[in-house]
Amino acid sequence: MKKDLHPEYHIIDVKMTDGTVFQMKSTWGKEGDQLSLDIDPTVHPAWTGGSAKLMDSGGRVSKFKKKYEGLGF
Repeated sequence: MKKDLHPEYHIIDVKMTDGTVFQMKSTWGKEGDQLSLDIDPTVHPAWTGGSAKLMDSGGRVSKFKKKYEGLGF
């Protein structure tokens, strides 16, 4: 096997939109880094049946809606 062929596999913290944090193994970031999610299964309509609202933490949803408001979405 070639040296440095595969990325390092380590434990990171994943922060859900409701603030809960859990640990998982990943190749993202470095050991102990925290990945903050904008959308996760607890708030995404695909998993909630459409009853939950998307949290627009970075203004992305409103920016998208404004950009495409004339197309009838």
